[in-house]
Amino acid sequence: MDNKKLVYFLCTGNSCRSQMADGFLQALGGEKYIVKSAGLEAHGLNPRAVQVMHDAGVDISTHTSKVIDPEILNKADYVITLCGHADEHCPVISNKNVVKWHWGFDDPAKATGTEDEIMEKFREVRDAVKARIEAFVGEDK
Repeated sequence: MDNKKLVYFLCTGNSCRSQMADGFLQALGGEKYIVKSAGLEAHGLNPRAVQVMHDAGVDISTHTSKVIDPEILNKADYVITLCGHADEHCPVISNKNVVKWHWGFDDPAKATGTEDEIMEKFREVRDAVKARIEAFVGEDK
């Protein structure tokens, strides 16, 4: 168990994309990883993100929106930003062994239109996040 790698997903508000990534990595790679997520700010868990993840068979309803914890940041094996704002404003990481990646995804919370159109954007982002998590789990041996 001690050899689990710590993955820290970061986004602006820790309400949608980072929560989706957190949920999928726990579901698909929880035996290999300790998974955490946070934001530059805590915007609260987006109910649409909870719904589309539930539809995909992953329950994130008990997740909470958190701000970046410098201690976790500097213990992480992987720091993965999911939006440009978080990538540009990520705090300095003192751990020189950390692998820092940026996986940019559109912010579904900014979608406009009918409720169906907005939910479709959430599903598109969810599916893109899932595909990237599946590739990560498959690549990281």
